Amino acid sequence: MAGKAYIVGVGMTRFEKPETREWQYWDMAKEAGGKALADAGIGYEAVEQLPVGYCYQASTAGQRAAYELGLTGIPIYNVNNNCATGSTALMMARQFVESGLNDCVLALGFEKMKRGALGGGADGGDFSTSPVARHYGVMAAAHGFEMTPPTAQIFGNAAREHMERYGTTAEQLAAVGAKNHRHSAHNPNAQFQDVYTVEEILAAKAIHRPLTKLQCSPTSDGAAAAVIVSERFVREHGLAGRAVEIVAQAMTTDTEESFASGSCIDVVGKPMSRAAARQVYAAGGLGIEDVDVIELHDCFSVNELLTYEALGMCADGESGKLVADGATTYGGRWVVNPSGGLISKGHPLGATGLAQAAELVWQLRGTAGDRQVPGARVGLAHNIGLGGAAVVTVLRR
Repeated sequence: MAGKAYIVGVGMTRFEKPETREWQYWDMAKEAGGKALADAGIGYEAVEQLPVGYCYQASTAGQRAAYELGLTGIPIYNVNNNCATGSTALMMARQFVESGLNDCVLALGFEKMKRGALGGGADGGDFSTSPVARHYGVMAAAHGFEMTPPTAQIFGNAAREHMERYGTTAEQLAAVGAKNHRHSAHNPNAQFQDVYTVEEILAAKAIHRPLTKLQCSPTSDGAAAAVIVSERFVREHGLAGRAVEIVAQAMTTDTEESFASGSCIDVVGKPMSRAAARQVYAAGGLGIEDVDVIELHDCFSVNELLTYEALGMCADGESGKLVADGATTYGGRWVVNPSGGLISKGHPLGATGLAQAAELVWQLRGTAGDRQVPGARVGLAHNIGLGGAAVVTVLRR
């Protein structure tokens, strides 16, 4: 029988605009990993294995980063799963512990990025070799290809489809950005802490209509980490007061459903997210109605709306109304992205999934300060990477 896994320590750096701070990826990894170990009250020598997530550094950068924490000779795994990299590292750590293989594993994620929009994953400019060429092929067949940033384009076209199919409005999409920017004002780790109205978000520079700059996650530098341990480790080290249980977790990848419809809504991952959520609810014996606080992958405002539907928070087509009615902010049914989400907190690809976990741990411990969700007991994290992987995690105090 599988054992239980608990998060007993979390840490992260502030997420920064690339090229604004003099640091290397190993500096940020040392800071985040050191904070997580200190939060757990243990030394690096207690760590038995270490999955490290990143997308933009060279092979074995995980070792280079981890060596700043210690030189104990433990196995270090370099993990790359696009924007779902951080949660993939977390999933590996949980599996090591739940299987009984290890009692203490550190999951670490970082990214040092360049300024500007993400490309389409083309290798040396040859788009035919891109891992996501099939995804963009579906988009091009339905919408053509414009001279706008590829990732914003594929999600922006998903937004156009949602508007045409369900009557979703530009104001509802902008409401996602307004909410998340408002939440980030209380997060000292967030890349941005400015508050904007819906009108200001609509008036911002267009990236790929209907998406404006203030509805798109930025490139970011930063790191995050989590210490995952067994029930025995919790007991032997007196960590029950800090432990947050990983109740259930699932990862899905693209299926035929992602491509068969020819819709960008499907090709950007909604079917993957829905399948992962259903698996987690079944495994954990919990439903979305039991969740209090959610950190989800709002790489673009439309993806937050698609994820509401995928997680079962509302029926298909009703997500725009959900955010406009205030159901996903303080005083509503759920608080979604109290950290500010990717749109405002920032999105260093390898760190994002672990930063989501860190935020939820702070919320469930009741230590999130001015952004605390009152009475939060159950949290859900959703992290998705195009090309594709979707990871859904349920945590409980």
